[in-house]
Amino acid sequence: MKQTVKKKLAALFENHFGEKAESADMLPLSGSYREYIRLKSAGCSAIGAWNADVKENRAFLTFSAQLCKSGIPVPQIYAVGDDKTFYLQEDLGNVNLFDFLTTTRNSEGFSHTITNEYRKVLSILPHIQVTASRHIDYTVCYPRAAFDRQSMIWDLNYFKYYFLKLAKIPFDEQLLEDDFQRFADYLLTTGNDYFMYRDFQSRNIMLKGGGVFFIDYQGGRKGALQYDLASLLYDGKADIPRHVREELLHFYLDRLEEIVPVDRNEFVKYYKGFVIIRILQAMGAYGFRGFYEKKEHFLKSIPYALDNLNFLLQNLDLPVSLPELTRALHAVCDSEFLRSFTRERHKLTVSVTSFSYKKGIPGDASGNGGGFVFDCRSVNNPGRYPKFKMLTGKDIAVQQFLEEKSEIEVFLNAVYALVGQSVRMYLERGFTHLAVNFGCTGGQHRSVYSAEKTAEFLQHHFPVTVELIHRELESS
Repeated sequence: MKQTVKKKLAALFENHFGEKAESADMLPLSGSYREYIRLKSAGCSAIGAWNADVKENRAFLTFSAQLCKSGIPVPQIYAVGDDKTFYLQEDLGNVNLFDFLTTTRNSEGFSHTITNEYRKVLSILPHIQVTASRHIDYTVCYPRAAFDRQSMIWDLNYFKYYFLKLAKIPFDEQLLEDDFQRFADYLLTTGNDYFMYRDFQSRNIMLKGGGVFFIDYQGGRKGALQYDLASLLYDGKADIPRHVREELLHFYLDRLEEIVPVDRNEFVKYYKGFVIIRILQAMGAYGFRGFYEKKEHFLKSIPYALDNLNFLLQNLDLPVSLPELTRALHAVCDSEFLRSFTRERHKLTVSVTSFSYKKGIPGDASGNGGGFVFDCRSVNNPGRYPKFKMLTGKDIAVQQFLEEKSEIEVFLNAVYALVGQSVRMYLERGFTHLAVNFGCTGGQHRSVYSAEKTAEFLQHHFPVTVELIHRELESS
């Protein structure tokens, strides 16, 4: 984010809250080109957003007001910049549904704890689609006012050019185009006069205070009910078990029937078609962001999409003939190249380094520029005692001293919590390097011990490669 934009957001923050922002932290980039920054003062917090696309901003800001009017939990908009490229919105915290799912699944599996959060979401979805639709101004939709034929063909061609072609899957272009047209014709025969969120997936649902909140609906437009449900339940890396998907589908239909009449058989028939077009749109994004833009963590979603496609193709009973598309999708599912993009393909390397502050903090050989630097100088120093001066943190006598006569255990437990959280997210997002540095006065005792123990912790708890470096010991 440019410094001028940061300054504008800071000024907007001060003007709205009457307090200067004491911190301004960039948030991780997602799949869009929007940029976000968390601004905090002593008593206030807000998310500053910058996006050069004014039309997209107008859609988001307008929908925010209209969804809020309908009682949908969305972020409050605090202030908007004069040129409409930046604005302040409510800070809904750091935990989205995907993060919650990932953390909980590691300890409980796909438990009722997770399913209950999905039920909260699905209790609100019909109100977004039906109730809120009455208050939506569809003239601000961008880039289309409806998920119409043009929108569908765009998504299908996105899949064709950025996934099929880049993955080197052969197809007959004219026959595939004919199937695209037939497929769009079929999907347009169901009811499509509802508000379609467009990107209704687990990373766009925030959890805070026991409730769920919704973000990133700027792509909303008129469309079919089935699309958003397909987006949520076939959200690639969420990897919802099939029986849970079925349970949640019927839970959603029960909630929907409380608002509008539903022909369940008709709904489910079209639902399968919308699941397919949503998966193809997502795969187009994986191809564009992964193959074209070289962002590897998008490629890690491909095996999940292949599993979903394979299951759908085994049970495909659409009342429309799509021979070339079906053939291409089977070729996608059978591709060994695409199946190779597993979680383990690009392992995470964690460099754990001990050093002396007298000689400076270690540089970043990976070029990543991130990581941790922990100051061990608050821990009781064995180096002050003559009997330990010639020893290091690798020696048992020093280790016993630290464990019995210092606060090293409390210190390292805090380190493990912070580093462990980052490692989990780095693995999930496909990052390849993390630096963890420990400094003390001489780089001989406390920092060496801390680096050794942290390396052990990482090797025992995570599928990572650990590089252990004792800079001062190795240079002596």
